[in-house]
Amino acid sequence: MDTIFNIPFGLRWQDLFDILFNSYVLFRLYVMFRGTNVIRVLIVISLLWFAKQISLVMGLIITSWALQGIITVAALVIIIVFRNEISTILQTKSLKSFFWGFPQYQFQTPISIIVESVYELARKKIGALIVLPMKQGLESSTQGGVSWQGKLSREMLISIFWLDNPVHDGAAIIQGDRVTDVGVILPLSKRQDLPSYFGTRHRAAVGITEQTDARVIVVSEERGKISLIKENRIYDINDSHVLETLLEQDLGAESARTGLKNRALELTVAALICFVSVTGVWLSFSRGVEILANREIPIEFTNLQPKMEINASSANSVKLLISGARPLIQAMGLDQIKVKVDMSKAVPGPNSINIEKGNVLLPPGIQLKQVEPSQIEINVDVRENKLLIVQPTWTGKLNKDLIIESARSVPQTVMVTGASLTLKEISTLFTDPISLDSITASGSVSTGLVLDQPGLKLAEPAKNTVVINYRVKSRSNSDISDLPPETP
Repeated sequence: MDTIFNIPFGLRWQDLFDILFNSYVLFRLYVMFRGTNVIRVLIVISLLWFAKQISLVMGLIITSWALQGIITVAALVIIIVFRNEISTILQTKSLKSFFWGFPQYQFQTPISIIVESVYELARKKIGALIVLPMKQGLESSTQGGVSWQGKLSREMLISIFWLDNPVHDGAAIIQGDRVTDVGVILPLSKRQDLPSYFGTRHRAAVGITEQTDARVIVVSEERGKISLIKENRIYDINDSHVLETLLEQDLGAESARTGLKNRALELTVAALICFVSVTGVWLSFSRGVEILANREIPIEFTNLQPKMEINASSANSVKLLISGARPLIQAMGLDQIKVKVDMSKAVPGPNSINIEKGNVLLPPGIQLKQVEPSQIEINVDVRENKLLIVQPTWTGKLNKDLIIESARSVPQTVMVTGASLTLKEISTLFTDPISLDSITASGSVSTGLVLDQPGLKLAEPAKNTVVINYRVKSRSNSDISDLPPETP
């Protein structure tokens, strides 16, 4: 499978999946925490980590040690100091938004409806707090609230802040042409230079603009005045055209198109940075300090010509000295290393073959340093058939009163296949041992054939059994007298 899915430039398909997956995870974390203090600290930690890697390459031991300590402390700071911010974001995100959602940008907002509603609320002295998010999310800065998800209209906006409505004291969040949440609690500003007549609504409006890039419209319940807070500045609105103009700058059609382009560019750059960062981390771990390792691998002889076979080889395996990153060496199995010798040009007789880098197949990222032995001697012979005479093999001791008069094999000859040099030296094929101790009369016995030469095989494997027909007779007295005396 690795051979099929290997990717050029020494990169396995597993490595590419590893990089892409972790790049996407990092990109999703950026999308969720963008605009918060958490992402800023993470960016600083990432820069410190790259500085540490550079110091390691340059051999700055103390600097790299100090940076490692700072990174560890910074990680604890994120967990401890920003635990509430992290918890708030995680609690407000749905499962879909974790894996696929993207931050919404304010576009196609019906500004005229908002302006008319705000002036109607001011005329009736109904307090209101309207939040219009821009690029940054509000999840880490707001609390509570009720999901509304209603299409924006003048009547709806006025009814939300009506005194008898349970959510009228909180803020209403408008995204696009929909009221997404109502009754939202905003953080209060701690500025000391705010006007004395600013109440809780105004301080909450300033507070949310201090932490995010949202635009906030405030309607004073006591004075019936309208204020617009954006970029930490307060605009007192005395004319509906002024309010519409200020909102048009941030929420109008041209601003929306620019915002969409800027958001697309921002997310593209963020995705690219995540990919480059993860690739750098992968290279740091997978292409880090290299180690040496020894592996003994069997040799695979390939492309041997028909009717040729290997009789003998000076080595059936080789020892490889390889190098690579420690994680790659430790994860590598012996089945991922192959040593193949092409025998297509071998000739009958002795052959000297060099084991070179081209004969050794290694996983990407692993380098070959040395091969031992670097040359092997292989004896190749042509395979042919030969008819051999079957000869029974007798064991034990025949009764002294008997003598084997004749023995005949059925069949008398068998066809075998083997190397020509091997077959040249033999003319007889022996059977398995046949015991003489139990023979008392003529008869027959079935026995197997002994193929004791390497590479020797029966041309017809089914005929591995032969029948030995034998005849015995009694010895004459003269025969007995001629026998040598038994040794006590």
